[in-house]
Amino acid sequence: MSESAMNAALRKFETVEANLVKAERLLDAIRNAIPKGVVFGSNPDYESNCHHFESIFEALPKIKGWKPEIQLMELDEIAKNRFDVQEIGEIEFIISVEQSIDAPLKALRQYRLRFDRMRRDLVRDALRELIASIDENLRLLAEPLDSWSPREKITHEQFELLKQNIAQIGALMGSSIPKPPRWGDMSRHIHFGLAGDLEDINQHDWPAVKEGLRKSMYGENEPIPSDVDDLDTLVSAKPRGLVATKLKWEKLTEEDFERLVFALVAVEPGYENAAWLTKTTAPDRGRDVSVYRVQTDPLGGTTRQRVIIQCKHWQSRSVGAAEIATLREQMKTWEPPRVDVHVIATSGRFTSDAITIVERQNHSDSALRIEMWPESHLELLLASRPALIAEFGLR
Repeated sequence: MSESAMNAALRKFETVEANLVKAERLLDAIRNAIPKGVVFGSNPDYESNCHHFESIFEALPKIKGWKPEIQLMELDEIAKNRFDVQEIGEIEFIISVEQSIDAPLKALRQYRLRFDRMRRDLVRDALRELIASIDENLRLLAEPLDSWSPREKITHEQFELLKQNIAQIGALMGSSIPKPPRWGDMSRHIHFGLAGDLEDINQHDWPAVKEGLRKSMYGENEPIPSDVDDLDTLVSAKPRGLVATKLKWEKLTEEDFERLVFALVAVEPGYENAAWLTKTTAPDRGRDVSVYRVQTDPLGGTTRQRVIIQCKHWQSRSVGAAEIATLREQMKTWEPPRVDVHVIATSGRFTSDAITIVERQNHSDSALRIEMWPESHLELLLASRPALIAEFGLR
């Protein structure tokens, strides 16, 4: 069997990381071998470690054309610099010398941060697909789970696929993505493989793991590029003129549009347990979004509606009557559990015939309600969520 492109890429990243780990270990030893204060003299171990570090660091590749320059100083040079600044007695010069000694460590930490970011970029799409596959595995296991006793060993095909998918996630995470909460619990429950373990995975482990993975995958702590030095310059200019309400939908790919809709509901109050649904046989290879809409009534209590959102990034045509009929039929593939609300989100519009069909459906005796989210509706939703507009570059 030929090696997959992903496996080949991971293998190369692993080689780079192996060298990076060696460089980090050597640099720690080099820094720890530097004496305190002014001490002249040689250290064969220090010199050997410097030589090995330089060889390993040379083998590290560039990251997007960038690689830091690291110069290691001899011990006598460090001692002389310290002696000189002590003679001067100025604190800023003393700090400068110590910073130059620590500069190699700081530069290598910067390389590590960029390496981890590149590895997350490499595996992000694969992780998204695996998350959707695990959601599907658990959905298909929900019905037979009701008939199993808690101590019964699971032999279902979907459970085997679940184990394989979780193992794949473990391999993709590597060291660049921290283990999410309850990862150890889920691994233990997968190992035992009883119906009670599957219940724990479904109810507790997987929701926590999925949330942790998503936070790590999309680099919540990484900045969105900005060319503003001081916000006061924008305010002081007293700008005037019309504000664009039409967003630049053409900048999004189909996948970007799906991710935007998912981001819209994933953190919105009143929505919970958002998930991507993967249907590999779909002609358009699209991914639907599943989420529960939570409504709380102080007298009647809390109700949850299962919502399926189908994303159509259509700029050149509108969603018509034929598409509405097809999408309604596709809803059946996501049951059980029952679908209460069917949302069709599009970056385009709906035809008048499609609107008529939806209105007729919503006034019928059917329990399924259809909601239309055309571009105008999405633009209204995003207007109060400017962070998403900036993240997806829609302005």
